[in-house]
Amino acid sequence: MAARSAIWDLNRKNSLMTDTPTPPLPPFYRAPQPLNAAVHADWRLRDGDITFAADTPHLPIVIGELAAAARSFPIVFAAGDAQPVVILGLERRNLFVADGHWSEDAYVPAYVRRYPFGFITTVNRDGFALAIDAGSDRVVQDGEDGAAWFDDGQPSSLTREALAFCGAFQSEATATRDFADALVAQDLLVDRRADATLPDGRTLGLDGFRIVDGAKLAALPEPVVLEWHNQGWLALVHFHLASLDRFQDLLVRQARLAPVTPASSNTASDRPSQEVQVTPATAEPLPA
Repeated sequence: MAARSAIWDLNRKNSLMTDTPTPPLPPFYRAPQPLNAAVHADWRLRDGDITFAADTPHLPIVIGELAAAARSFPIVFAAGDAQPVVILGLERRNLFVADGHWSEDAYVPAYVRRYPFGFITTVNRDGFALAIDAGSDRVVQDGEDGAAWFDDGQPSSLTREALAFCGAFQSEATATRDFADALVAQDLLVDRRADATLPDGRTLGLDGFRIVDGAKLAALPEPVVLEWHNQGWLALVHFHLASLDRFQDLLVRQARLAPVTPASSNTASDRPSQEVQVTPATAEPLPA
Protein backbone atom coordinates (compact mmCIF):
# COMPACT_ATOMS: atom_id res chain seq x y z
CA MET A 1 0.00 0.00 0.00
CA ALA A 2 1.53 3.29 -1.07
CA ALA A 3 1.91 5.92 1.61
CA ARG A 4 -0.19 9.05 1.16
CA SER A 5 1.13 12.45 2.02
CA ALA A 6 -1.02 14.83 4.00
CA ILE A 7 -3.57 16.62 1.86
CA TRP A 8 -2.45 20.20 1.31
CA ASP A 9 -5.48 22.46 1.53
CA LEU A 10 -5.42 25.92 -0.04
CA ASN A 11 -8.59 26.97 1.73
CA ARG A 12 -6.90 28.34 4.82
CA LYS A 13 -7.98 31.44 6.69
CA ASN A 14 -4.74 33.41 6.57
CA SER A 15 -4.63 36.75 4.81
CA LEU A 16 -2.90 36.39 1.46
CA MET A 17 -3.02 39.83 -0.05
CA THR A 18 -3.58 42.42 2.69
CA ASP A 19 -0.87 42.23 5.32
CA THR A 20 -2.18 42.78 8.85
CA PRO A 21 -0.13 43.07 12.04
CA THR A 22 -2.41 40.67 13.92
CA PRO A 23 -2.56 36.87 13.56
CA PRO A 24 -2.97 35.04 11.35
CA LEU A 25 -0.06 36.44 9.38
CA PRO A 26 0.36 36.01 5.64
CA PRO A 27 3.08 33.70 4.26
CA PHE A 28 6.71 34.59 5.16
CA TYR A 29 5.87 37.38 7.63
CA ARG A 30 6.64 36.81 11.30
CA ALA A 31 6.81 40.26 12.91
CA PRO A 32 5.68 43.02 10.50
CA GLN A 33 5.82 46.55 11.80
CA PRO A 34 5.30 49.91 10.08
CA LEU A 35 8.47 51.74 9.17
CA ASN A 36 9.17 54.71 11.39
CA ALA A 37 12.10 57.09 11.06
CA ALA A 38 12.54 57.34 14.82
CA VAL A 39 12.24 53.65 15.61
CA HIS A 40 14.16 52.33 12.61
CA ALA A 41 16.69 55.11 12.13
CA ASP A 42 19.64 52.71 12.48
CA TRP A 43 18.06 49.60 11.00
CA ARG A 44 19.43 48.23 7.76
CA LEU A 45 18.66 45.56 5.16
CA ARG A 46 21.43 43.21 4.12
CA ASP A 47 21.59 40.99 1.07
CA GLY A 48 20.18 37.51 1.38
CA ASP A 49 18.70 34.58 -0.47
CA ILE A 50 15.12 33.33 -0.67
CA THR A 51 15.33 30.35 1.65
CA PHE A 52 12.27 31.88 3.33
CA ALA A 53 10.17 30.62 0.37
CA ALA A 54 11.51 27.06 0.32
CA ASP A 55 8.59 25.49 2.21
CA THR A 56 5.78 27.46 0.59
CA PRO A 57 3.74 25.33 -1.86
CA HIS A 58 1.44 28.13 -3.04
CA LEU A 59 1.38 31.92 -3.15
CA PRO A 60 -1.05 34.66 -4.21
CA ILE A 61 -0.54 36.58 -7.42
CA VAL A 62 -2.09 39.72 -8.85
CA ILE A 63 -3.65 40.01 -12.29
CA GLY A 64 -0.78 42.02 -13.73
CA GLU A 65 1.50 38.99 -13.45
CA LEU A 66 -0.99 36.28 -14.33
CA ALA A 67 0.17 35.93 -17.95
CA ALA A 68 3.84 35.54 -16.97
CA ALA A 69 3.05 33.19 -14.09
CA ALA A 70 0.92 30.96 -16.33
CA ARG A 71 4.03 29.95 -18.26
CA SER A 72 5.62 28.49 -15.13
CA PHE A 73 2.93 27.29 -12.71
CA PRO A 74 -0.66 26.12 -12.46
CA ILE A 75 -2.89 29.03 -11.46
CA VAL A 76 -6.00 28.21 -9.45
CA PHE A 77 -8.40 30.08 -7.20
CA ALA A 78 -8.60 29.63 -3.43
CA ALA A 79 -11.87 28.01 -2.46
CA GLY A 80 -12.66 30.58 0.20
CA ASP A 81 -12.28 33.95 -1.53
CA ALA A 82 -11.32 33.06 -5.14
CA GLN A 83 -7.88 34.66 -4.71
CA PRO A 84 -5.66 33.68 -7.69
CA VAL A 85 -2.89 31.40 -6.44
CA VAL A 86 0.15 29.81 -8.09
CA ILE A 87 0.89 26.22 -7.15
CA LEU A 88 4.58 25.74 -6.42
CA GLY A 89 4.55 22.17 -5.11
CA LEU A 90 2.40 19.13 -4.46
CA GLU A 91 3.41 18.88 -0.80
CA ARG A 92 4.82 21.32 1.76
CA ARG A 93 7.74 22.22 -0.46
CA ASN A 94 8.47 24.85 -3.09
CA LEU A 95 9.81 22.97 -6.11
CA PHE A 96 11.24 26.17 -7.57
CA VAL A 97 13.64 26.98 -4.72
CA ALA A 98 16.94 25.16 -4.27
CA ASP A 99 19.95 26.25 -2.22
CA GLY A 100 18.30 29.58 -1.51
CA HIS A 101 17.78 30.48 -5.15
CA TRP A 102 14.71 30.58 -7.37
CA SER A 103 14.84 28.40 -10.47
CA GLU A 104 16.17 30.44 -13.39
CA ASP A 105 13.62 28.93 -15.79
CA ALA A 106 10.60 30.07 -13.79
CA TYR A 107 8.84 33.33 -13.04
CA VAL A 108 9.40 34.87 -9.59
CA PRO A 109 6.07 36.08 -8.14
CA ALA A 110 5.86 39.69 -7.01
CA TYR A 111 4.84 38.47 -3.55
CA VAL A 112 8.33 36.95 -3.22
CA ARG A 113 10.14 39.92 -4.70
CA ARG A 114 8.60 42.45 -2.31
CA TYR A 115 9.59 40.57 0.86
CA PRO A 116 10.60 41.56 3.56
CA PHE A 117 8.64 44.74 2.81
CA GLY A 118 4.87 44.91 2.60
CA PHE A 119 1.85 47.01 3.43
CA ILE A 120 -0.17 46.83 6.62
CA THR A 121 -3.40 48.59 7.40
CA THR A 122 -3.12 51.79 9.41
CA VAL A 123 -4.42 52.01 12.96
CA ASN A 124 -7.68 53.66 11.89
CA ARG A 125 -7.90 51.15 8.99
CA ASP A 126 -8.46 53.84 6.35
CA GLY A 127 -5.21 53.26 4.49
CA PHE A 128 -1.92 51.37 4.30
CA ALA A 129 1.57 51.94 5.63
CA LEU A 130 4.88 50.54 4.41
CA ALA A 131 6.09 47.84 6.77
CA ILE A 132 9.11 45.63 7.27
CA ASP A 133 9.19 42.12 8.66
CA ALA A 134 11.39 42.46 11.72
CA GLY A 135 11.55 38.66 11.84
CA SER A 136 13.41 38.44 8.54
CA ASP A 137 17.00 37.18 8.66
CA ARG A 138 17.94 40.08 6.39
CA VAL A 139 16.94 42.75 8.90
CA VAL A 140 19.84 44.24 10.88
CA GLN A 141 18.96 46.42 13.85
CA ASP A 142 22.41 47.90 14.42
CA GLY A 143 25.81 48.05 12.80
CA GLU A 144 26.90 48.97 9.27
CA ASP A 145 26.00 45.76 7.43
CA GLY A 146 23.48 46.31 4.64
CA ALA A 147 21.61 49.28 3.18
CA ALA A 148 20.06 51.96 5.39
CA TRP A 149 16.33 52.59 5.41
CA PHE A 150 16.67 56.23 6.38
CA ASP A 151 19.22 58.97 5.64
CA ASP A 152 19.12 61.85 8.12
CA GLY A 153 15.55 61.00 9.02
CA GLN A 154 14.39 60.79 5.40
CA PRO A 155 13.54 57.59 3.46
CA SER A 156 16.55 56.23 1.61
CA SER A 157 16.44 55.17 -2.04
CA LEU A 158 15.90 51.59 -0.84
CA THR A 159 12.81 52.61 1.13
CA ARG A 160 11.43 54.77 -1.68
CA GLU A 161 11.79 51.89 -4.15
CA ALA A 162 10.10 49.51 -1.72
CA LEU A 163 7.26 51.98 -1.21
CA ALA A 164 6.71 52.28 -4.97
CA PHE A 165 6.79 48.50 -5.47
CA CYS A 166 4.41 47.77 -2.60
CA GLY A 167 2.10 50.57 -3.68
CA ALA A 168 1.86 49.12 -7.18
CA PHE A 169 1.29 45.66 -5.70
CA GLN A 170 -1.53 46.94 -3.50
CA SER A 171 -3.18 48.65 -6.45
CA GLU A 172 -2.99 45.43 -8.43
CA ALA A 173 -4.40 43.54 -5.45
CA THR A 174 -7.49 45.74 -5.56
CA ALA A 175 -7.95 45.07 -9.28
CA THR A 176 -7.42 41.36 -8.61
CA ARG A 177 -10.19 41.41 -6.02
CA ASP A 178 -12.55 42.89 -8.62
CA PHE A 179 -11.66 40.10 -11.07
CA ALA A 180 -12.12 37.37 -8.48
CA ASP A 181 -15.45 38.83 -7.38
CA ALA A 182 -16.63 38.85 -10.99
CA LEU A 183 -15.79 35.15 -11.37
CA VAL A 184 -17.82 34.39 -8.27
CA ALA A 185 -20.71 36.59 -9.35
CA GLN A 186 -20.99 34.70 -12.65
CA ASP A 187 -20.72 31.34 -10.86
CA LEU A 188 -17.84 30.24 -13.08
CA LEU A 189 -15.74 28.49 -10.44
CA VAL A 190 -15.98 24.80 -9.60
CA ASP A 191 -14.28 22.88 -6.79
CA ARG A 192 -11.39 20.67 -7.82
CA ARG A 193 -8.62 18.57 -6.28
CA ALA A 194 -5.37 17.24 -7.71
CA ASP A 195 -3.87 13.82 -7.04
CA ALA A 196 -0.55 12.46 -8.22
CA THR A 197 1.41 9.24 -7.83
CA LEU A 198 5.20 9.50 -7.75
CA PRO A 199 7.62 6.93 -9.19
CA ASP A 200 8.38 5.74 -5.63
CA GLY A 201 4.69 4.92 -5.11
CA ARG A 202 3.84 7.84 -2.83
CA THR A 203 0.61 9.65 -3.59
CA LEU A 204 0.17 13.37 -3.10
CA GLY A 205 -3.04 15.34 -2.84
CA LEU A 206 -3.94 19.00 -3.19
CA ASP A 207 -7.38 20.14 -2.09
CA GLY A 208 -9.32 23.34 -1.44
CA PHE A 209 -9.01 25.08 -4.80
CA ARG A 210 -11.31 26.03 -7.66
CA ILE A 211 -10.94 26.45 -11.41
CA VAL A 212 -13.04 28.06 -14.13
CA ASP A 213 -15.56 25.67 -15.64
CA GLY A 214 -15.19 25.70 -19.43
CA ALA A 215 -18.85 24.96 -20.10
CA LYS A 216 -20.01 27.80 -17.87
CA LEU A 217 -17.50 30.14 -19.50
CA ALA A 218 -18.86 29.28 -22.95
CA ALA A 219 -22.40 30.01 -21.75
CA LEU A 220 -21.66 33.56 -20.54
CA PRO A 221 -24.13 36.11 -21.92
CA GLU A 222 -22.77 38.19 -24.79
CA PRO A 223 -22.90 41.49 -22.86
CA VAL A 224 -20.75 39.93 -20.12
CA VAL A 225 -18.30 38.52 -22.68
CA LEU A 226 -17.95 41.97 -24.26
CA GLU A 227 -17.49 43.65 -20.90
CA TRP A 228 -14.88 41.11 -19.82
CA HIS A 229 -13.05 41.44 -23.12
CA ASN A 230 -12.86 45.21 -22.67
CA GLN A 231 -11.70 44.75 -19.05
CA GLY A 232 -9.01 42.27 -20.10
CA TRP A 233 -10.58 39.62 -17.87
CA LEU A 234 -11.39 37.21 -20.68
CA ALA A 235 -7.71 36.88 -21.52
CA LEU A 236 -6.92 36.30 -17.85
CA VAL A 237 -9.38 33.41 -17.72
CA HIS A 238 -7.74 31.78 -20.74
CA PHE A 239 -4.28 32.22 -19.21
CA HIS A 240 -5.61 30.46 -16.11
CA LEU A 241 -7.06 27.56 -18.11
CA ALA A 242 -3.86 27.12 -20.14
CA SER A 243 -1.79 27.13 -16.94
CA LEU A 244 -3.49 23.97 -15.68
CA ASP A 245 -1.22 21.99 -18.01
CA ARG A 246 1.63 23.02 -15.72
CA PHE A 247 0.41 20.52 -13.11
CA GLN A 248 2.24 17.88 -15.09
CA ASP A 249 5.42 19.98 -14.95
CA LEU A 250 5.14 19.99 -11.16
CA LEU A 251 5.04 16.22 -11.14
CA VAL A 252 8.17 16.07 -13.29
CA ARG A 253 9.99 18.36 -10.86
CA GLN A 254 8.72 16.36 -7.89
CA ALA A 255 9.80 13.08 -9.47
CA ARG A 256 13.36 14.37 -9.77
CA LEU A 257 13.49 14.63 -5.99
CA ALA A 258 12.20 11.10 -5.35
CA PRO A 259 14.94 8.66 -4.28
CA VAL A 260 15.50 5.64 -6.50
CA THR A 261 14.82 2.53 -4.44
CA PRO A 262 14.35 -1.12 -5.38
CA ALA A 263 10.61 -0.61 -4.97
CA SER A 264 10.62 2.30 -7.40
CA SER A 265 13.10 0.92 -9.94
CA ASN A 266 10.79 -1.69 -11.41
CA THR A 267 9.91 -1.81 -15.08
CA ALA A 268 7.94 1.00 -16.67
CA SER A 269 4.94 -1.27 -17.17
CA ASP A 270 4.80 -1.96 -13.41
CA ARG A 271 5.06 1.66 -12.31
CA PRO A 272 2.00 3.74 -11.43
CA SER A 273 0.88 6.31 -13.98
CA GLN A 274 2.92 9.48 -13.51
CA GLU A 275 0.17 12.00 -14.12
CA VAL A 276 -1.58 14.63 -12.07
CA GLN A 277 -5.32 14.06 -12.07
CA VAL A 278 -7.44 17.19 -11.55
CA THR A 279 -10.91 15.99 -10.60
CA PRO A 280 -14.06 17.25 -8.86
CA ALA A 281 -13.42 17.72 -5.15
CA THR A 282 -14.62 14.98 -2.85
CA ALA A 283 -17.14 15.72 -0.15
CA GLU A 284 -14.40 15.24 2.44
CA PRO A 285 -10.59 15.38 2.03
CA LEU A 286 -8.87 12.06 1.74
CA PRO A 287 -7.22 10.93 4.99
CA ALA A 288 -3.57 11.78 5.56
